[in-house]
Amino acid sequence: MGEIELLSPAGDMESLTAALRYGADAVYAGGEILQLRAKSAGFDRDGIVAAAGTAHRAGKRLYVAMNCLARNGEIEAAAEYARFLADAGVDAAIVSDIGVLAAVRAATPDLELHLSTQASCMNYAAARVYHDMGVKRVVLAREMTLEDIAALRAKTPETLELEAFVHGAMCMAYSGRCIISSYLTGRSGNRGECAQPCRWSYALVEEKRPGEYFPVEEENGMTAILSSHDLNCIRILDELRRAGVTSFKIEGRMKTAFYVASVTHAYRMALDGADTVDNCASELELVKHRPYSEGFYRGYLKENHSNSGRYTQRATFVGKVLGWSDGVLRVCQRNNFKVGQVLEILSPHGKTASFTVTDIFAGDGARRSDAPHPNEILTLPCPVRAEEGDFLRRRESGET
Repeated sequence: MGEIELLSPAGDMESLTAALRYGADAVYAGGEILQLRAKSAGFDRDGIVAAAGTAHRAGKRLYVAMNCLARNGEIEAAAEYARFLADAGVDAAIVSDIGVLAAVRAATPDLELHLSTQASCMNYAAARVYHDMGVKRVVLAREMTLEDIAALRAKTPETLELEAFVHGAMCMAYSGRCIISSYLTGRSGNRGECAQPCRWSYALVEEKRPGEYFPVEEENGMTAILSSHDLNCIRILDELRRAGVTSFKIEGRMKTAFYVASVTHAYRMALDGADTVDNCASELELVKHRPYSEGFYRGYLKENHSNSGRYTQRATFVGKVLGWSDGVLRVCQRNNFKVGQVLEILSPHGKTASFTVTDIFAGDGARRSDAPHPNEILTLPCPVRAEEGDFLRRRESGET
């Protein structure tokens, strides 16, 4: 697909390492300020320095999000933080607030700037203005169709790069700017603290019948009327490329390293033509997700916010490989697994391999029939070669 960048999320160093190992060309993360995610999903300054070094040693790039809409007292802090990012070797800052944009540009003329999807840039005139202000890349508004993107591309400078989301959670509000969480819980989604009330189930109460709750349903008994589908563009990557997108972005800075590795791997395989699109799509069914859709890329999607809010999960992450030698696997357990179960090894080197668990041994050598203790270091016979950093999963079906 030519010069296409696969951009993956990282909420911590484990996820960043997984993203790079499983095929991301670049990783985006949050820092100390304005990152639009919970504080737990951000890197401190030492972490940013370490993350930049890790990415660069792998020949990859690190972008840092500082894309909240800023308050008065945060403009000077944003400028100071941008100077730190530049000194740390970060490859770009992702901004949305026009004041922050100006402050960062003035403070760090050489730091690359990407415009966040939060800025809702969805026409060529706005894109040109941002480009004139020093923005090298626009992360397109999520409400744009393929035709909209192509039209914008045709009327903007070639030096302006276009980035678009291809996978992950979507918000029921316009470009994610929602105040429902603030109103109901005091936690602002625009400050990275969303309680996700759009995923809740709601009922109707008639004024003269207090305590009588009537379900609010759309179709097939669904009650989470505000809950959006998850985005999945594995089948339209070439169409996005032809429209002018050169960076494909995966959402998920709050997701686990296993999720990041699995989704990154599927898109990497699809982009490289290393596996069929059908097989890559099947891989994406294994991770925990709400019903999938292609978002707004083909136009207004009637069922975009019509699902039960439940997650489908067809595989469970059970452990991370610490090493393999002479047919013995050393594993850090994450979820329970048992003797007799079939586990799969998710590796960045091609398709998954599977094996049956015949024995489980604790650190003291004691034989176990199962592995119920999170983060316990275990060994088990495994005829399939694995590498440190591979993930173990167990297939299953059902909703959560």
